[in-house]
Amino acid sequence: MIRFENDYAEGAHPRILKRLLETNEEQTPGYGADEHCEKAKTYIRKACDIEHADIHFLVGGTQANTTIIASILRPHQGAVAAITGHIAVHEAGAIEATGHKVLTLPSDDGKIRAEQVREMVDNHWNDAAHEHMVQPGLVYISHPTENGTAYRRSELEALSKVCRESGLPLVLDGARLGYGLVSKDSEVTLADIARLCDVFYIGGTKIGALCGEAVVIVNEALKKDFRYAIKQKGGLLAKGRLLGIQFETLFEDGLYHEISSHAVEMAMMIREAFREKGFSFRYDSPTNQQFPILPNQILSELSKTYSYSLWEKFDAEHSVVRFCTTWATKKENVERLIADIKAL
Repeated sequence: MIRFENDYAEGAHPRILKRLLETNEEQTPGYGADEHCEKAKTYIRKACDIEHADIHFLVGGTQANTTIIASILRPHQGAVAAITGHIAVHEAGAIEATGHKVLTLPSDDGKIRAEQVREMVDNHWNDAAHEHMVQPGLVYISHPTENGTAYRRSELEALSKVCRESGLPLVLDGARLGYGLVSKDSEVTLADIARLCDVFYIGGTKIGALCGEAVVIVNEALKKDFRYAIKQKGGLLAKGRLLGIQFETLFEDGLYHEISSHAVEMAMMIREAFREKGFSFRYDSPTNQQFPILPNQILSELSKTYSYSLWEKFDAEHSVVRFCTTWATKKENVERLIADIKAL
């Protein structure tokens, strides 16, 4: 079976495994207070073109989202997100479990717009009974989104402006950030994200690492006591150097962008093959996730050789599916899939 159903099916990039093995018997301080974590932070600050950011390494995306959001919100506040957002759909109510509601906004492409946030905030404060309602406390977005779409720089700038005018921290989920940064026609850089967001994280789990997310806190007001929040949420890893070594390897010489580019290149090959065959797409994704709309009988045939994710029912005879590439996707497997698509 050739797997295209997610971007975390493989282990880790060989260079990361090599570095982990080389440093295996080193003795270091625990909980991320080691030289590898410090080097990784230095590399990330340079990539983000920001010297004053606090950087923390956590194990996974849900853990990062939960820890960040719970550390920011007061008890009566909620997190504003797209109705398709990861925290609203695929985290088993993790945010609600911390006592905070996810306040969803409608979205067909996975993105939310500045005007939606403005309207929600205005509606809340203009309601005479607003103290009886959950108060918007931050705005959560992801880049790329759950649907593979990517924000334009102008869209991020508009969101950031509204959030700052409204006193709402802007939090960016970057579990697949590398794939968004290198996508076709991408305008957004790490420096842009650091400039426009209050907190974001750089995903490693889905981009070459065994596990790990690098949380970057830019807003000074949100830095205090964040390590307490990590500890309370079970995220303060005793062998923290295992995360630092991985991000040190990913960012010391551009490996993160290099392997992200490979995944997107493979995805574009798959996209073009479906397009040439006359199939349309549910979302216009320039990233490593592609969502073709296919007849169910064709899916049955493809499933004999390939795994993919069933995304949603389109109509009685068609389904939206997701084909997902990774840093480790083999070109020969993509070429085999393309040949089978052409033969349909």
